This record gives sequence, structure tokens and C-alpha cells, in this order.
Amino acid sequence: MQTLSANEAKTQFGEMLLQAQRAPIQINKNGKPVAVVISVDAYQSIEALKLKLLQARAATAKKDMQDGKTIDGEQFFEELASGQYD
Repeated sequence: MQTLSANEAKTQFGEMLLQAQRAPIQINKNGKPVAVVISVDAYQSIEALKLKLLQARAATAKKDMQDGKTIDGEQFFEELASGQYD
């Protein structure tokens, strides 16, 4: 992935937008990554994937509930906090 400093992104904004149509561009500030510029198509694809994942998780949860596969709420939130439901 191409990387630009925040100052470079500011001074080369138009060129950066053109390049972002081909590949994501990472923006660094004080040497640390702070943002990624992507095309609208890439963004829409990511959002569509997130929606599909959420729909699949909801369908699984609904089936689990119908099948009686439930767990205690406290246990669920502990597992969620520990990252087991990524």
C-alpha cells in the first residue's frame, strides 16, 4: 500500500484521489498511520461484506435460539469482551 504523510496528502490531494481509485493509500501523521483513503467502490464492497456478515450472524443466532442453543447473558458478554465473538 502506498503511504503518504499528511502534508503530502494535503499538497497532492488531486493526485491522491486518482491513485486511490486504483489502490488504497495510507496517510501517516508524525510517522504513525491515521487514515486510509479508498475508492467509493472499495468502500461500498466493504460495507456490503459487513452487512452480509451481520445478516449471517443474525440468522445463526435466530437458528440457535429456535434450537434452544442459548447461553447465560453474563457468559455471553464475558466471551464477547474476550474477543471470542469476532
